[in-house]
Amino acid sequence: MRGVVIREPGGPEVLEVRVVEAPDVPEGHVRVAVRFAGVNRADLLQRAGLYPAPPGVPADIPGLEYAGVIEAVGKGARRFAPGDRVFGLVAGGAYAERVVAHEREVARVPDGLSDEEAAAVPEAFVTAYDALVTRARLAPGERVLVHAAGSGVGTAGVQIARALGCFVAGTSRTQDKLDRCRELGLRAAIAPEGGRFAAAVLEATRGQGVDVVLDLVGGAYVAEDLRACAMRARIALVGLTAGASAELDLRELLRKRIELVGTVLRSRPLEEKIAAAQVLERNLSPWLADRVVRPIVDRIFGLDQAAAAHRHVASNASFGKVLLRIGA
Repeated sequence: MRGVVIREPGGPEVLEVRVVEAPDVPEGHVRVAVRFAGVNRADLLQRAGLYPAPPGVPADIPGLEYAGVIEAVGKGARRFAPGDRVFGLVAGGAYAERVVAHEREVARVPDGLSDEEAAAVPEAFVTAYDALVTRARLAPGERVLVHAAGSGVGTAGVQIARALGCFVAGTSRTQDKLDRCRELGLRAAIAPEGGRFAAAVLEATRGQGVDVVLDLVGGAYVAEDLRACAMRARIALVGLTAGASAELDLRELLRKRIELVGTVLRSRPLEEKIAAAQVLERNLSPWLADRVVRPIVDRIFGLDQAAAAHRHVASNASFGKVLLRIGA
């Protein structure tokens, strides 16, 4: 099979399309013929040598999400049959024509969703739902702040919060992205000035602050999060694009009784990954089928354009998800 291989740690130029060995199908697993794969910032970090794949995962083939069809079923696997349309998350290896996953980590694609739309769902929507609802316990009618609102996870987070009847504020450094997010349910669009946004959030919420923050930025944003929060708010920290360290006023954390939780999906054990797949199939798929929420596809690149896809994601110019077209 063909796949995108990281020749050595480095820039986008180290990505090469090669013929590699197709993966075997262990007991309880399925092999998927991949049609589209999502491109994520974690892939860029892995390519640069900063985010190695966990044990048992292809070390040199990136890719954390896919959409495709079941090609082969391992012994004891009964949930799917060859030809079934599926999508899901993996810990790596999705930039290839075939990928293997435990059958319980795989979800059926809802009717009415195209293959490219399906590939734009797993990482963005599962991450956003897990952070907002599972970790931060977002309740209907609460006030939410979503950072990097124009990103894949950001656009998903805005829509999930809107679907729950929440007031949604969002930040982005690009006014055009904020304008486009209004169509997804964004009520208060904030372009931070010098990394400051708390005052604008408080103004938009009439001084009340927000109940939940989906923070995809990290760094100094976390200190501003504390200022923008209401009493007993919850902050779900998912990304660190602004840096891995921050100086916080812990008095604010204590006074408001704020909960700060960090979360990632890739390194979780199988049981938790199965739970994530159940969220995708049971909670998100009905919304997707009914168009309550919808995946946002920015651009689609060919398999041999993986380097260009990485450059596009790194440029911060994308709105929603960037995909690779893998197979027919």
